Amino acid sequence: MSTDVGVDDDDRTPEERARERLVDLAAQFYDQMAGGDVPELRLPTRSKSNIEYDEESGVWVYGDRTSTRSANSVGGARKLLKATYAVEFLARQLEQNRSSTLRELYYLSESWDSEEAAFSDQSESDKLVEDLEIVTGVTREDFHMRPEESGATLIGPLEIVEQTRRGERRIHCQEDVGEGGYQIPNNPDTIEFVDHDCAFVLAVETGGMRDRLVENGFDDEMDALVVHLKGQPARATRRITKRIHDELGLPVVVFTDGDPWSYRIYGSVAYGSIKSAHLSKYLATPEAQFVGIQPSDIVSYDLPTDPLSDSDVNALESELDDPRFQTDYWEDQIELQLDIGVKAEQQALAARGLDFVTDTYLPERLDEMGVI
Repeated sequence: MSTDVGVDDDDRTPEERARERLVDLAAQFYDQMAGGDVPELRLPTRSKSNIEYDEESGVWVYGDRTSTRSANSVGGARKLLKATYAVEFLARQLEQNRSSTLRELYYLSESWDSEEAAFSDQSESDKLVEDLEIVTGVTREDFHMRPEESGATLIGPLEIVEQTRRGERRIHCQEDVGEGGYQIPNNPDTIEFVDHDCAFVLAVETGGMRDRLVENGFDDEMDALVVHLKGQPARATRRITKRIHDELGLPVVVFTDGDPWSYRIYGSVAYGSIKSAHLSKYLATPEAQFVGIQPSDIVSYDLPTDPLSDSDVNALESELDDPRFQTDYWEDQIELQLDIGVKAEQQALAARGLDFVTDTYLPERLDEMGVI
């Protein structure tokens, strides 16, 4: 089965395609048993060692290594049983044009007629939904599965049309919203971009920095579309960022704390994440650039810092071995950070004044990068 999630040229609705592929998967299990074979499900191995760079799309995808979920063991049989119950539930949900959250799926399994089919925790059900995306080539959004609300927002000179229960609604994401901005919906593919005066997209890790930028009028003065990543960005946030870049031709820059965990936030926007590499072509924006906080910024601007913890050091060393970070730029920055032994938050720029980030730091960095 295809694993090119989110790409399909047939004329069926996403819901029809999703349901058909779920039914096909159930039929695959049946045919295996009818033929006297032990049912199994083959999936790409989801590890750092099994991702590779796709030259055509410019993103990181799963390689050829696979693992097998087989009913030839008790544990494997339980996993396939849970998969079968989940497939039945999702197919029925689509048939009835209903939807549910990932959290609800976890609790719903408690009511299934087999105790063995119940999930032990939500991480198990979440991973199963990801497995179903991989083997069917369909996104969970088309299964009508929603995460819990991420609350991520954007604000800037962008005009959109979104679908509501009362029909279409036209929204200017600067003039028609409050200071909190426009909340990104679970499925951004339902949004139509109408018009914009944006010069670039600035994706920001923390709420505090987003608020500082908005209060200082950065979105207005720089014609910036400020996207709040809210930590590790949700899929909807990454999807709308990619759509804005691809469809509107806007450069995307990512602004995070200066620590290894924040570099991975940038990585998920630009390269895709290891656990969802099957979605990289759908979610990742490989042209996205990293603004900072860079380790070199810590030195250049003499920022307040905290010492690297043992886990920080281990994470940085792991990133040196991560194929997504094996560029001259990242190797130089990471080695510098290991050498200076410290990290810094975005808010550390406030030590130079509340306006320093918008009057000096970002303009200098964006000019240096050729964004403005």
